[in-house]
Amino acid sequence: MSFMLKEYRTTSGEIILYNGNPNFEHLETLIQGPGDIWHSSWEQGYKNAFPEIVYQSATFWYINDFNDLDEAVSWRINPYQFCIRKSVWNLLGGFDADFESLQAQALFLGYMAVRYKGAVPLYVKGLFQDQSKDAVVVSAKDRYVFYRKSFKTSHSLFMLYRKGWWKLSEWRAFNYTRNKARLLPKKTVVPPRELQGIVGKPKVSYIIPTMSRQDFTLQLLKDLKKQTYGVDEVIIVDATPEEAREKSYYNSEDYDFRLIVQWQETKGSCRARNEAIAHCNGDYIVFGDDDIRIPPDFIENHIRLLQTYNAGACNGLDIRADHQQQTLEDLQQKLIKFDEQRWISGASQSFSNANSCVKKEYVNLLKGNDINFDGGYGEDSDFGLSLSKLGVTVMHNPFSANLHLKPPVGGYRSWGEQAKIIGKKRKKQPWELDTPVKWIRPVPSPTIMYMILKQFTPQQVQEYKQKYFILYLFKGSKWKLPLRIIRLPYRLLQFRKSVFYARKLMQLGIRIK
Repeated sequence: MSFMLKEYRTTSGEIILYNGNPNFEHLETLIQGPGDIWHSSWEQGYKNAFPEIVYQSATFWYINDFNDLDEAVSWRINPYQFCIRKSVWNLLGGFDADFESLQAQALFLGYMAVRYKGAVPLYVKGLFQDQSKDAVVVSAKDRYVFYRKSFKTSHSLFMLYRKGWWKLSEWRAFNYTRNKARLLPKKTVVPPRELQGIVGKPKVSYIIPTMSRQDFTLQLLKDLKKQTYGVDEVIIVDATPEEAREKSYYNSEDYDFRLIVQWQETKGSCRARNEAIAHCNGDYIVFGDDDIRIPPDFIENHIRLLQTYNAGACNGLDIRADHQQQTLEDLQQKLIKFDEQRWISGASQSFSNANSCVKKEYVNLLKGNDINFDGGYGEDSDFGLSLSKLGVTVMHNPFSANLHLKPPVGGYRSWGEQAKIIGKKRKKQPWELDTPVKWIRPVPSPTIMYMILKQFTPQQVQEYKQKYFILYLFKGSKWKLPLRIIRLPYRLLQFRKSVFYARKLMQLGIRIK
């Protein structure tokens, strides 16, 4: 099938390929932003097309197209009405002719762009005025070609199981792809843009929640003091028990930035960050853990990336240390080993409160972290995905890397260690509310389950459950399979208990304080 795109040269000299009739004046503005591909497909019948992507990951950030937005990350491209940077089209190889339909080719291109290739596909309301709706149909053959090219064979087998292993049509499509499609290499990616110098003098606030790690926090303060682009203020919320506090550690006269120290009386890292946000006056807020080391250009590269892409938030590289005595020299060696694998930007698919930078205006819109996550896990992903649902393009930032020391003691997780204990010795966790855990420990973490219930559809929650138990049974040593089968009824009880607590949190709704 021949497919020809037209060319448009922007005022900056860049060539944009397009199909349909875009608003070129609007396009001139869009090319200054984070996008590489633009479309208006939601009004054209493509919104939430190809829902079968759920069989690979029910909790993929961009599995659902968002609602009531003028601009948002969306990989569901209408092949008849879209624009793309010519350099990105050539790098991605254009549409893949192994698919039967042009629609499947466009969906595959958009998905590969956002998931693996570091390109940013954006829905833009009104870029294309034509709102005639297409019937988007992906055949069984194209569905399995999509899976074979994108994922390991086990995901195709799972889709076969969920779509109906007894259906001859599914088996035919599955077998058709065995020799027709192969898993594509993920090495070729869109390189990050060259970072531009910082425009103006934006103010930066840095937040550090800490607990029983004052020596590590002091080390981080020293790193912040050496930044090539200095922060204006650092807000520390310290939950170290009163009998173990060394208040003399935090001497504001030692630093050229404003140092605010608040001794936390509440419990939880989400509450700590929210208490810190209330003190922030910067244009940007950088979130960091207490047990990290950062190089001198860390803050500068966060601001430069967001300004270069004209984006609202970014998530930096969080590099795990081998042990807590490692230094910034060790970080550089680790980054050298990353080599080319490091240099991918694009729309982030995760978020880390250990290393992220967000425009304050968007933090204000969310009003902070959801404290329903205190005592558990998942608050990072929830915050990042919530930003995306505002229409913020959360970028991955390979230029700002930290070394995460992960000491074995201290930190807010120590409050959550009781979650692994059952019986009388257990201390109640915040998510237990008015129903303390007794003899069945909920698994997975109820706060993880809460995030899934909160952010994804009931059908996607069901698919998450299906895959959870498939992996429980068949991942790992085959010799232990009989034991896992014997333990399955108890694991089901644990899962139901997790859902029970998650639903109670859902009834409370989002809480900020």
